[in-house]
Amino acid sequence: MTDAPASRTVNAPADAAPTPRHDGRAPDHLREVRITRGWLDHAAGSVLVEFGRTRVLCAASFQPDVPRWLKGQGTGWVTGEYAMLPAATHTRSDRESVKGKVKGRTQEISRLLGRALRAAVDTSALGENTIVIDCDVLQADGGTRTAAITGAWVALADAVAAGKASGDIAPDAVVLRDAVQAISVGIVDGRPVLDLDYPEDSTAGADMNVVMTGAGDLVEVQGTAEGQTFDRAMLNALLDLAEGGCATLAAAQQAALGLEAGERLVVASGEQVPVDGQGA
Repeated sequence: MTDAPASRTVNAPADAAPTPRHDGRAPDHLREVRITRGWLDHAAGSVLVEFGRTRVLCAASFQPDVPRWLKGQGTGWVTGEYAMLPAATHTRSDRESVKGKVKGRTQEISRLLGRALRAAVDTSALGENTIVIDCDVLQADGGTRTAAITGAWVALADAVAAGKASGDIAPDAVVLRDAVQAISVGIVDGRPVLDLDYPEDSTAGADMNVVMTGAGDLVEVQGTAEGQTFDRAMLNALLDLAEGGCATLAAAQQAALGLEAGERLVVASGEQVPVDGQGA
């Protein structure tokens, strides 16, 4: 189990009589979430995380070294890299390594991934060690960056445990200060909805990605109007939805860490996860 504190459950607000979305979900429902640890044999921590049809493989590698600017300071580093398989979307895209140039979107999400994870880590407790989390999108159906952050934290927790087992991290070190998870929200057909899939994301009047800690603190909020402005009341409604979604994801992360490697945690759409860590 991780040394992060247990998460709390927050129920997102719902419409009095919500009209189902195109896939049958209520406005405040996540897609089905699946988390499978131990997906790879060689990584210190690995997770296949699925938000509906979006699938992201997160692999955490433990390295007994730090970037040059941190050498001799007795502190560690956590960073992330994000990429998509060529066939992850409807139309094949060339590998960025073949083109010889990393896209701006890839760089942006990689930096977001690292920032989000470091918000939950006491890097001084790592010693002079680095944990790199590689997140590869196997299939994209909206919310790839939010799924990547959510799965990456679970892989990070397993990598920290592996570092303690190998003696590279002090056994009593509290590396993980909290959990970190992320979810998308947006305005679709004039109303706020949670966890947009691709059809919703491509037609949303506005969308946001929200990163939070297990304690409910905000790590990052990325919001953009895509042709529809919104007022403060709508912003509050979107953040309320995100808080509820992140609380469910935080509980799912803790529950997944309580399972054996290879076991899959499944959280059905609209289901709440008990905070005591018992699987859905």
